[in-house]
Amino acid sequence: VQLQASGGGLVQPGGSLRLSCAASGRSIDSSDMAWFRQAPGKEREFVFGFRRSGGRLYYADSVKDRFSISRDSVRNTLVLQMSSLKPEDTAVYYCAASGESGIILSAIRDAHSYTYWGQGTKVTVSS
Repeated sequence: VQLQASGGGLVQPGGSLRLSCAASGRSIDSSDMAWFRQAPGKEREFVFGFRRSGGRLYYADSVKDRFSISRDSVRNTLVLQMSSLKPEDTAVYYCAASGESGIILSAIRDAHSYTYWGQGTKVTVSS
């Protein structure tokens, strides 16, 4: 399974960006998938995720009502739509996918639960 993240860039506070994660080797509908981010000097943190069992979405409180996630099954792509961006959203964003067995609910926000990772795309929110 290979993941290719794209769409990062420089945006002003209050602006929007759309990140894409193109998957190959397995359908995104067969995996638990998520976006994480890592700011300089900080640990990687969970942003938004999709769990195939039940089709539920999970997100960090810090992005509630600002970010959304969607799946394009035809293009086998996971999309993170970000709006009302803040300087504290500045980070490298990574997409991740589970192994074939999936992830238990209690571990959906744990980066160690994910087997496959994209290379990351940098988002900078600054005026």
